[in-house]
Amino acid sequence: MTQHNVFVLGLDMFNRRKLENTSAASECRFIGLLDPAEIMEADHFPIADMLERAVAQIEAHDGPPHAVIGYVDFPVSTMIPIIARRFGLRAPTLESLLRCEHKYWSRLVQREVVAEHIPAFELVDPFGDDPAGALTLDYPFWIKPVKSAGSFLGFRVDDREALEHALATIREHIGIFAEPFDHILAHATLPPAVAEVGGHYCIAESLIGGRQCTLEGYVFDGAVHFHGVIDSIRARDRPTFLRYQYPSCLPSAVTQRMEAIARTVLAHIEFDQSAFNIEFFWDAAADRVWLLEINTRIAQHHSDLFEKVDGVSNHEVVVDVALGRAPRFVHGQGEFAYAACCFLRHYRDGVVGRVPEAAEVEALAASVPGMIFEPHVEAGTCLSALTHQETYSYALALLYLGGDDPQMLRERYRLCRRTLNFDIQPVANEDTQP
Repeated sequence: MTQHNVFVLGLDMFNRRKLENTSAASECRFIGLLDPAEIMEADHFPIADMLERAVAQIEAHDGPPHAVIGYVDFPVSTMIPIIARRFGLRAPTLESLLRCEHKYWSRLVQREVVAEHIPAFELVDPFGDDPAGALTLDYPFWIKPVKSAGSFLGFRVDDREALEHALATIREHIGIFAEPFDHILAHATLPPAVAEVGGHYCIAESLIGGRQCTLEGYVFDGAVHFHGVIDSIRARDRPTFLRYQYPSCLPSAVTQRMEAIARTVLAHIEFDQSAFNIEFFWDAAADRVWLLEINTRIAQHHSDLFEKVDGVSNHEVVVDVALGRAPRFVHGQGEFAYAACCFLRHYRDGVVGRVPEAAEVEALAASVPGMIFEPHVEAGTCLSALTHQETYSYALALLYLGGDDPQMLRERYRLCRRTLNFDIQPVANEDTQP
């Protein structure tokens, strides 16, 4: 049997286990490219050096590459087409990927085919003479960089004062993603409308809302397929995610409308040979569907959910597409009917004094089948030192749960939340902003 060399950017142990449970695993060697810490925990991305080292590692490997894949946002998603092109491997073109990931360019192309499903938007130069005064959108609206990750530097602004504060924060921190993104843009052929819109720009968008979900799927040889719909459940009083839940509880007629919109946009973008996940809102009162964002990868936070419910993670489609095979994704073969990825969050800066001990986690796991606890902090961690946090909270840990129905998921979450205790000590001059 031929052994396929599958290179995985930023491969960690959690996702290695998911990959090794795919149907193609017996004929694949999964080889990590670059240290996951320099992708997931870094506050600086020397993209040119990272690309050079990734290429050198592939060239030095004993045996040819058969695929290069990833499962996280920037910089991984944008590096894959460049590396794949170097070795003649399957991947979307860089330009089609950027039509999804460059938020301003993406809205421009979406407006050409699904204008009724996107918000009003404007380009913002945070370093311009008077960016706040130049905006014509009515308050409130969202402002965010044309490229970031994990809702980093995304602000809801309700008035001029809040906008000025957001712009000041953006100017201070936008370079973390802007400079490496500009290096990626230099590899692409850009149309005049976005040729000068580099990573230091932002986009402002009018508010959209409703019940949020994500469609996961893939495009293989031009055909769009979907393998799941995941509900994204936010806090009632905060713009932060509480959990991702699968399968979705939305009406199938609504998700079918979302699928039609996704097919139209992906065909227009000419996106191919890749997995994707597309975020939508359904405003039930107005029965209106809004397209929020297109991501050019699976969502790693969904991987365990698919495995719990379907018996195999979403890495299944990534590996198959990258190897040039029609994916063989099956449904309903897992241990649970429903699954969730829950965020344990803290909403102010502080220093972690205590995290749940291993014995506590093991005892809880024995009584909660399928529970996985993934801490993101340790004793002594200063929350404001965490990288790539969303604007309004800090993620202390992830909690993966399975159950018979959504009610069981909620009950198991409450039990885990009571049992898994973190002690966070406040710091002087604490700030609610990560």
